[in-house]
Amino acid sequence: MDAEGTCALAGRNARACLAVDVEGLTKRFGARTVVDGISLAVKRGEIYGFLGPNGSGKTTSIRLMCGLLTPDSGRGTCLGFDIMTQSAEIRRRVGYMTQRFSFWEDLTLRENLDFTARVFGLPGRRAAVEEAIERLGLQGRAGQLAGSLSGGWKQRLALAACMLHKPELLLLDEPTAGVDPAARRDFWEELHALASQGVSVLVSTHYMDEAERCHKLAYIAYGKLLASGTAAGIAAGLGLSTLAVSGEGLQALYARLLRDGRVEQAVMFGACLHASARDARALEEAVAGALAPGQRAEPVQTGLEDCFIYLMQRSRDNFGARP
Repeated sequence: MDAEGTCALAGRNARACLAVDVEGLTKRFGARTVVDGISLAVKRGEIYGFLGPNGSGKTTSIRLMCGLLTPDSGRGTCLGFDIMTQSAEIRRRVGYMTQRFSFWEDLTLRENLDFTARVFGLPGRRAAVEEAIERLGLQGRAGQLAGSLSGGWKQRLALAACMLHKPELLLLDEPTAGVDPAARRDFWEELHALASQGVSVLVSTHYMDEAERCHKLAYIAYGKLLASGTAAGIAAGLGLSTLAVSGEGLQALYARLLRDGRVEQAVMFGACLHASARDARALEEAVAGALAPGQRAEPVQTGLEDCFIYLMQRSRDNFGARP
């Protein structure tokens, strides 16, 4: 039975359908509050993406939600287990893929997987290794040294290692950093296949196209949760209207718009300039009054990147901040 069917049977108990359910998670390292009162609910079989600048607390938040770190305050469950008191049970059911490739480069792909299965005392390890190799399409590379693999194949090896023990939840920390677009697409197709089978996924990413492939998103900046929900829901919640301007001389227009208080955000997007504000009429008047001959403005849907930049510009760095 898939995750949706399980949830339907759960009926009255909606929390039984949640892979992660946390409230008020806070974590400090010394004087710095790295995670500040974060609350989230992630459904089983859901791909939940985390966006935010480097050092914003994305990785720490994910580890707290899954019992890999102990919060200073807050509460929650992961896969039905208490994150404060049952972290060992959670770890047995989680697959964790770090950003950095951490396998032995002088072992083959198959040897790496077999060694990993041995370390974790996995029963029936040979069958588990062969199943992982087949599932991730690694048969043709199984005898190749890990050090000679491309970034995309190293990524597949890491995901295969995560899946050896058939986890219910995957934690992926910027898994496609430095990987070519084709390999990233294949990787995300595999994630959606896993999600359709009930595996939940928490993934941090800087790529907007990947963020749009998540079922839900959370924007985290400097330890605080700024927005969460679907991509469309986040955009609607911000209430931004956006105009895309094309033509020559956009850099000069960009400088003019930044000085206009009616324009809350101006960002260059390749050959276009995006201007955004919550007051659509004031935005149109400001842009129309600043256009040079040959420039044209038209309304466009506010995209995730527009939202991301808007949120980041209004967040405050917590470096050195005291609790």
